[in-house]
Order: sequence, then C-alpha cells, then structure tokens
Amino acid sequence: MTTTILRVRGVSRRFDNTLALQATELDVAENDFVTILGPSGCGKSTLLRIVAGLDAPTAGEVLLDGRRIEGPGADRGMVFQSYTLFPWLTVLDNICFGLRERGVPRAEQLAIANGFVSRVGLQGFEHHFPKQLSGGMQQRTAIARALANGPRILLMDEPFGALDHQTRELMQELLLGIWEAEKKTVLFVTHDIDEAVFMGSRVVVMSARPGRIKLDRVVPIAHPRHYSVKTTPAFSEIKAELTEQVRVEVRAAQAEMSGRS
Repeated sequence: MTTTILRVRGVSRRFDNTLALQATELDVAENDFVTILGPSGCGKSTLLRIVAGLDAPTAGEVLLDGRRIEGPGADRGMVFQSYTLFPWLTVLDNICFGLRERGVPRAEQLAIANGFVSRVGLQGFEHHFPKQLSGGMQQRTAIARALANGPRILLMDEPFGALDHQTRELMQELLLGIWEAEKKTVLFVTHDIDEAVFMGSRVVVMSARPGRIKLDRVVPIAHPRHYSVKTTPAFSEIKAELTEQVRVEVRAAQAEMSGRS
C-alpha cells in the first residue's frame, strides 16, 4: 500500500493581475518519481517553488507528511538548472553544507558526504572547487548536496537543461540509478519528453498559462530501466501520447501570445 506524503490542495498563484497557476491538485506517493511537462510559462517551476517553500501560493496549501509548508525546510532538497554551488567551498564542503547548518558533527558530515561522493562518481574530486569542474560534475555535486541532507522529497527544476546531450543522458542514468537504489521521492520539472518518460514513474502534463494539470499518466515501464528502453514500443507509445498533449498546449500558449501582440 502506497503512502501519500505530498498533497497539493487548490494551489493557485497570481502575479499582479496575471494568473500563472490555476487551482491545482496533486498527490505524490512515497518513493514516487513524478515528472512535470508543459509549455514555457505554464507554471511548472512556480508549482515547484511553492512546494519548496520559496514562493507562497495566492490560494490553497501544500502539505508534506500532513504538515503545511510555510517556507523552505530541510525536508525538501532543491536542485536548480543553474548549479548554485558555493564557489568558495570544495566539492566535499558543498555537500556537507546542509549537514553543517543542522549542527551535525564534522566526522559524521564527512562520512555522509564521502558516501555521496562515491554514489555520484566524484571520487578524486573531493577537494576541487566548482570552477575546476565541468557542468555535469557541478550538477553531480548539487545532487549529492541535496541528497546528503536526507530530505523527504527531492525537487528538481530542469536540473540537466544546461548540459550537452551526452552528459544529460549520463546524468539521467545516474539519477535514476540513485533513485532505484534509495527510492527517494522526486518531483522533477523538464521540457524534454524523452527525459520525462525515461525518468518518471508518472508524468504530469500541465496546460498553457494559466497552468493546470490536464493529464497524470503512469509510465508502464518496469524498473530498473536501461537507456535502451527508449527504443521499445512501450516507450514510443507513451512518448507519442505525451508529445501530442504538449503540442496542443504549446499551440495554445503561442495563440495567447499572438493575441496579446
């Protein structure tokens, strides 16, 4: 029996006179990997920021383990498209940062951080600074930092969007492998349909602005997943369905922009 840990209830967001997000309902179960698709400006990142506590809803509420989210907290780990590492800290100390802020003893910090260094494949780079790392390595560090703090849910906003195609695919496999091993609950925003299907146990499609959830689709592909699953009929079928759903919303967004000009 699955346990729902995240509940989004009637959440909307208005910026001045613009409604960015319609009243939205979403449940996320423990150990679920939910990917969110939709056209630019549909409110995907706004919804994620509200769950993270970095923005407040105009109406509605978000509950994590039954407690209303009022602001940022260590129970949510956030990974952005930009790497957001502290440039003056080494890889190891970036990963330790949240643990240090919580008052975890240094020896325990290092034990946890070194464990995640190994999981994300950064052995040998523990004492490098962010400027000495490639984009993929910086994002590995950011993921390790988020996971090291032991969050109930990992929130990811286009985390691989700035990476080249090959690095992006490697990072998808890396993150999926970590999730399959640890079963951490994940809410993952992306524009990439292949990525959404490959990574997600569920794919949520949002409408053009003002955003709402128009489709919540279970991905019927078993775990663990190998990259070769992208060539299977099951993958192609769900990708075709989602491509059509997103295409309709992109056209609606373009029509709305044309109407304004």
